[in-house]
Amino acid sequence: MVQPTPRSLGYYFPAEFAPHASTWLSWPHKEASWPGKIASIFPSYVAFIRALARFEDVNINVVDATMQQHAMELLQAGGADGSRIHFHLHPTNDAWCRDHGPAFLLNRNDPSKKAVVDWNYNAWGNKYPPYDLDDVIPTRIAEKMGLPVFYPGIIMEGGSVDFNGEGTVMTSTACLLNPNRNPHLNQQQIEQYLMDYYGQDQVLWVDEGIIGDDTDGHIDDTVRFINADTVVTVIEENKADENYALLQHNLRQLSAMRLLNGKQLNIIELPMPDPVIWEGQALPASYANFYIANQQVIVPTYRSKKDQQVLDILQNCFSDREMVGIDSTDIIWGLGSFHCLSQQEPAT
Repeated sequence: MVQPTPRSLGYYFPAEFAPHASTWLSWPHKEASWPGKIASIFPSYVAFIRALARFEDVNINVVDATMQQHAMELLQAGGADGSRIHFHLHPTNDAWCRDHGPAFLLNRNDPSKKAVVDWNYNAWGNKYPPYDLDDVIPTRIAEKMGLPVFYPGIIMEGGSVDFNGEGTVMTSTACLLNPNRNPHLNQQQIEQYLMDYYGQDQVLWVDEGIIGDDTDGHIDDTVRFINADTVVTVIEENKADENYALLQHNLRQLSAMRLLNGKQLNIIELPMPDPVIWEGQALPASYANFYIANQQVIVPTYRSKKDQQVLDILQNCFSDREMVGIDSTDIIWGLGSFHCLSQQEPAT
């Protein structure tokens, strides 16, 4: 028997800028993700949670009670509002909740109904096994919350898609057409999964990711919707930089796109930060990896002279939200930042 898809039942994935019930995180504990440096990420990670907990609940997956106690001590010392922080004994392999966390859906026909999509997860093309604990996190959370779960049966990561809240999803060919994800599917078939399971009507594609991105080109490092018809996209100003041509190519593609209503995209350009190099490795530092919270936008900064310029640009984009810049120079050694670490749960 063919199972009904979320789209056929009226479910859809809301835009990140829509109201949140909470933000979900998975407490970092995998030393190999920040080799030799994991202790240094916690001041910025705690600052992120402290900012979130001012205006929404924060749900945190932890491996065990010992980790929970350690996290509580760090958060208390960092001044976070403990009344808005909730821990869940959901063991994980790693911290990247954007990619292994639940994709929460709302229902157009019944706003009180919420559901979860549990995509398969293989740690960005089987790069970082084991990932068995991360792969089951969406179902664990849905069971705890008493929510229905949909199982598409293909690999998908939350960082590879971005939504305008009006039926359009943006993604990249570099990631979703990479043979290390779903080699048995072509572009048209993948589009159908995106529309059926995220409840969307249109898929827009750019080609490229940024240098150093081990996710093979997640969209949350390059192009982000800030409202129904506007995106911010990163550009590299230095023509000698490897990212220059890649991001100009994406910019040309964005300029040619049309939304469902026939409109062109409004495109706002964000500069890339000065290169962040650690142990000879160019890290995927991008200002596009911001997280849109209920009354704030939490923006990774990189000790760059461009940090304030970007905060000013984004403040103009989000006149109703406070800009919160948090140093991500140590966190980016893990090859991701605040958006990669978080997954929003929409408010019903």
